[in-house]
Amino acid sequence: VQLQASGGGLVQSGGSLRLSCSDSKRTFSNNGVGWFRQAPGKEREFVASIGYRGGMTYADSVKGRFTISRDNTVYLQMNSLKPEDTAVYYCASCRYSSNCGNDPTLYAYWGQGTLVTVSS
Repeated sequence: VQLQASGGGLVQSGGSLRLSCSDSKRTFSNNGVGWFRQAPGKEREFVASIGYRGGMTYADSVKGRFTISRDNTVYLQMNSLKPEDTAVYYCASCRYSSNCGNDPTLYAYWGQGTLVTVSS
């Protein structure tokens, strides 16, 4: 599994971005997928996750602003972006088909990350 995250960039506060996560080796249609982020000088934190049949979980900090969805690609639609959303965003494939939630140890494969910068 080789995960590729894309869609990051520079956006003004209040703007939107859509991140994509694809698997170049095979579809991850049978696995849950999650998004995590790491801001400079901070620990990695959970953002959102989705099971292969659906079932989504969000961090409190992004509820109502971010939406995770999937077909053969997993998306993270980010609206009403804030400067504190600035981070490198990583997608990860869960070891299981279920929604793996916020436990990073349940994720087997990680993408290389895409940088999101939100200016004030």
